[in-house]
Amino acid sequence: MSSLTRLRRRILTPDVGQTTISTRGFHLKDEQARERLETVGRSFLHGFGAAAEANSPPEAAPSVEATPAAYRGFAYEGAAMAFAIRDALPGRPRHVARFLADHDEHVYMAYVGVGWAMARLPRLLWHRLYAPDPLLRWLVLDGYGFHEAYFRTDRYVRQRRRPSTFAWPADGPRDYSVRAIDQGIGRACWFVAGTDPEQLVRLLDAFPADRRRDLYAGAGLAVCYAGGASERELNWLAECAGTYRPDLAQGASFGAAARQRAGLVLPHNELATRVLCGMTVSDATRVTDEARVGLPPDDVLPAYEVWRQRIRNAFDTSPATRKPSEQ
Repeated sequence: MSSLTRLRRRILTPDVGQTTISTRGFHLKDEQARERLETVGRSFLHGFGAAAEANSPPEAAPSVEATPAAYRGFAYEGAAMAFAIRDALPGRPRHVARFLADHDEHVYMAYVGVGWAMARLPRLLWHRLYAPDPLLRWLVLDGYGFHEAYFRTDRYVRQRRRPSTFAWPADGPRDYSVRAIDQGIGRACWFVAGTDPEQLVRLLDAFPADRRRDLYAGAGLAVCYAGGASERELNWLAECAGTYRPDLAQGASFGAAARQRAGLVLPHNELATRVLCGMTVSDATRVTDEARVGLPPDDVLPAYEVWRQRIRNAFDTSPATRKPSEQ
């Protein structure tokens, strides 16, 4: 490692101390939950650091890939953030483009990582962010929302602030941008709640009702992808979600699809989809894939939201995700 790459890593990489539960002021459920969430943070920063010091994406790949399967997706997310920041600096690098080309199986987490970079960059550099897929680019705003809720928790979670408008993407239906950000805020709420479903529901239900579907969907993604809940806790969450249970299932199916595409399916993913979606990870992934077929072009609603609505509707009419009294 050259002195230049060491310096670049030291300058760019955030302090790992900023990801501890005590520093963030998140709820502490137990030591097992603390270890899980703090390992997520360390894994993210490990990927970020590898990408910050590498001369190219292929050079960073072995270090990122060596991350244990439970946390590897977070390392790819961190790497994408670092490459996106580097792409925004003076020059003409195309690190994210090469990273996506080489690691398409991690495309969902990579787009989220670009959103983290967006949150750390001035707006005048946002046009340099690389997110070419018109369907998946909304995950960038999911990543942005997660970042803001994770690091500015009082403002975005406890005070429930929300931007009235958002200046990205320049060519998309902008009214939807704040909804995509809410999905990221909901995902971060699983971390703020310390993987405690009771704390999660308390946080989400304090938001205005018109925001809760997106918030519950984001939370469902985190519950499935990151894990941390027992079967008893998941059953409680599914019951207490009430009318938002299909949204919770939609998010969980996204988490399942991201895990399956990356080849990182673990027992906690299967548990979450069984309880929240009423099916296996493979079947939940199939629901997302089938809902993606024949999507219309972006209009008042982007195709991404039509996709999410189709998935939600599939779970809304499924006996497996309805209360006994509703069947």
